[in-house]
Amino acid sequence: MKLLCHPLAAQAPTIRAASGRRQWMDDTPESFAYRCLPLAVANQHGWEVFTPSGLTARWNGGQRVEDVEVILDDPLTMHQPGSAMTNFGSGILTFEMSFLLRTPPGWNIWVTGPVNGVKDGIAPLSGVIETDWSPYSFTMNWRFTRPGEVRFEAGEAVAHFFPVRRDLFDRITPELRAIQSDPKTLQQLNTWRESREDFAGG
Repeated sequence: MKLLCHPLAAQAPTIRAASGRRQWMDDTPESFAYRCLPLAVANQHGWEVFTPSGLTARWNGGQRVEDVEVILDDPLTMHQPGSAMTNFGSGILTFEMSFLLRTPPGWNIWVTGPVNGVKDGIAPLSGVIETDWSPYSFTMNWRFTRPGEVRFEAGEAVAHFFPVRRDLFDRITPELRAIQSDPKTLQQLNTWRESREDFAGG
């Protein structure tokens, strides 16, 4: 399977493999958050788009487009891939992707903020793009959670994306079944529980 990226600006898209590091995880005692394998794997599950310039964004609480203000450290990066702007109002900050993705038939792209990323005062909005046919680019949007100011540094991830099958939920049927009906899985669970108790007690 190939994921094609068509640049729509003179500058190359600011895309990289998703980083496994998160500052809040680094800041936990002895970086213990990385011991949670599902967190560490999810951090790297896809690709990131990062902003080419540091920026400060402010929202005064209003619903108009102009109620969100964006101040770029380097104004020359305006309209480059990953640059910030205001398009929608309602406290929404928008990052321009400036590229078009193409996937094989039946595959979408899930777009969200940096997985397990935490940012005070603003939250990423997730979207699903039907990239096997859609003839357009997309934006990454964040919504302020309260009036105030937020800061994004140059090179900071502002979007995270990965492919997902469109018929995924049609193909999968959740089923409730007592774990005692699967002795092997039950034994594995008990072994894991014992190891966790030994780890916590040690």
